[in-house]
Amino acid sequence: MSNFISAVKTFAADENGVTAIEYGLIAALIGVAMAAAATTVGEKVEGVFTYVAGKLVTP
Repeated sequence: MSNFISAVKTFAADENGVTAIEYGLIAALIGVAMAAAATTVGEKVEGVFTYVAGKLVTP
Protein backbone atom coordinates (compact mmCIF):
# COMPACT_ATOMS: atom_id res chain seq x y z
CA MET A 1 0.00 0.00 0.00
CA SER A 2 2.88 2.36 0.73
CA ASN A 3 4.17 1.82 -2.80
CA PHE A 4 0.82 2.99 -4.17
CA ILE A 5 0.81 6.10 -1.96
CA SER A 6 4.40 6.83 -2.93
CA ALA A 7 3.50 6.49 -6.63
CA VAL A 8 0.52 8.85 -6.24
CA LYS A 9 2.67 11.44 -4.46
CA THR A 10 5.31 11.20 -7.20
CA PHE A 11 2.65 11.57 -9.91
CA ALA A 12 1.11 14.61 -8.17
CA ALA A 13 4.52 16.28 -7.80
CA ASP A 14 5.49 15.71 -11.46
CA GLU A 15 5.08 18.96 -13.41
CA ASN A 16 6.36 17.80 -16.82
CA GLY A 17 2.83 17.40 -18.18
CA VAL A 18 1.84 20.86 -17.01
CA THR A 19 4.84 22.40 -18.73
CA ALA A 20 4.02 20.59 -21.98
CA ILE A 21 0.45 21.89 -21.85
CA GLU A 22 1.68 25.44 -21.26
CA TYR A 23 4.04 25.21 -24.24
CA GLY A 24 1.20 23.82 -26.35
CA LEU A 25 -1.06 26.73 -25.41
CA ILE A 26 1.67 29.25 -26.19
CA ALA A 27 2.27 27.63 -29.59
CA ALA A 28 -1.46 27.73 -30.34
CA LEU A 29 -1.65 31.41 -29.40
CA ILE A 30 1.32 32.22 -31.64
CA GLY A 31 -0.36 30.30 -34.48
CA VAL A 32 -3.58 32.28 -34.10
CA ALA A 33 -1.65 35.56 -34.07
CA MET A 34 0.25 34.54 -37.22
CA ALA A 35 -2.98 33.61 -39.01
CA ALA A 36 -4.54 36.94 -38.10
CA ALA A 37 -1.47 38.85 -39.27
CA ALA A 38 -1.33 36.88 -42.53
CA THR A 39 -4.99 37.68 -43.21
CA THR A 40 -4.45 41.39 -42.66
CA VAL A 41 -1.29 41.51 -44.77
CA GLY A 42 -2.98 39.43 -47.47
CA GLU A 43 -5.85 41.89 -47.75
CA LYS A 44 -3.44 44.82 -48.09
CA VAL A 45 -1.38 43.02 -50.75
CA GLU A 46 -4.56 42.20 -52.63
CA GLY A 47 -5.45 45.89 -52.58
CA VAL A 48 -2.07 46.82 -54.05
CA PHE A 49 -2.39 44.25 -56.85
CA THR A 50 -5.93 45.41 -57.60
CA TYR A 51 -4.72 49.02 -57.81
CA VAL A 52 -1.85 48.08 -60.13
CA ALA A 53 -4.13 45.94 -62.30
CA GLY A 54 -6.52 48.88 -62.64
CA LYS A 55 -3.68 51.12 -63.88
CA LEU A 56 -2.53 48.69 -66.58
CA VAL A 57 -3.61 49.51 -70.12
CA THR A 58 -4.81 46.73 -72.37
CA PRO A 59 -3.79 47.05 -76.00
